Amino acid sequence: MIIVRSPLRISLGGGGTDLPSYYRRYEGLLIAAAIDKYVYITIHETFDADFIIKYSKLERVGAIDSIQHPLFREALRLTGIEGSLEITSMADIPAGTGLGSSGSFTTALLKALHTYRRNIVHPQELAEQACHIEIDILGEPVGKQDQYIAAFGGITCFRFLPDDGVEVEPIKLDTETLYNLEDNLLLFFTGYSRSSSVTLKEQDDKTRQGEQAMIENLHFVKELGLQSKAALEAGDLHGFAELMNVHWERKKKRSGNMSNSDIDRWYRLALENGAVGGKLIGAGGGGFLMFYAKDKMRLRRAMAEQGLREVRFRFDFEGTKIVIQ
Repeated sequence: MIIVRSPLRISLGGGGTDLPSYYRRYEGLLIAAAIDKYVYITIHETFDADFIIKYSKLERVGAIDSIQHPLFREALRLTGIEGSLEITSMADIPAGTGLGSSGSFTTALLKALHTYRRNIVHPQELAEQACHIEIDILGEPVGKQDQYIAAFGGITCFRFLPDDGVEVEPIKLDTETLYNLEDNLLLFFTGYSRSSSVTLKEQDDKTRQGEQAMIENLHFVKELGLQSKAALEAGDLHGFAELMNVHWERKKKRSGNMSNSDIDRWYRLALENGAVGGKLIGAGGGGFLMFYAKDKMRLRRAMAEQGLREVRFRFDFEGTKIVIQ
């Protein structure tokens, strides 16, 4: 039995600049943090010649090409594994909630399959293989942050280079700043799950077409990422929180699908009840609202009265790892 876990993530600055349509021309920069909510993959060798694949559906097939789930199929192809395996996926948080579950799933699956093959794989290689499957093979309009932060963990700055290279730099936080950031960042589930594909494809198409408004928006967001990094490393969490507000306002201009009347109302209510700044996590349209709070109790009470469920978390500094082998 092999069990691997891979952390979900929150974005802290520069979101959207990790798509190839942008970084291959202008270089992207993004800050993300891994959290202690996970996607799990288990692998068990059976006496059956078939693949048994368990997720929200159950597949039992005799050949890799017959697997319907594209990530399972392509990961098995990439690692060159034959049959007689039962593979199961589970997650602490549902998919479609903006926490990067697809990237976490793919890195966990690849790590588990490499472990089964007794291959040692570095986080950089693991992230690149996951990106290769999602972006190059399957053609999904996604960026690279989810795979990289899942593989590496921590609170990390990534530079996405035009030649497809990625520079990885842990954010330099002193202990007090780290604890204060962890204690005062709050996540609330909006109740909306959604696919990010539509919003990301809209951004991707406009960037490829050279639409000036989208390019300038992403340039500005990249600069906000640099400012957020500087604020965090200086211990200026109030300044970081205010940058989150600017980021969210600019992010909403990318697409009409980014927000809705309920999200806008909850966001305003949060700022009136103890939040310094915040934004919606992920590509927009649903998922989690994240706020940096100066009055946590007041904010929690206000959000609870609106029926929003809080998910408490800590940061994860281990990245994708083997739990049982």
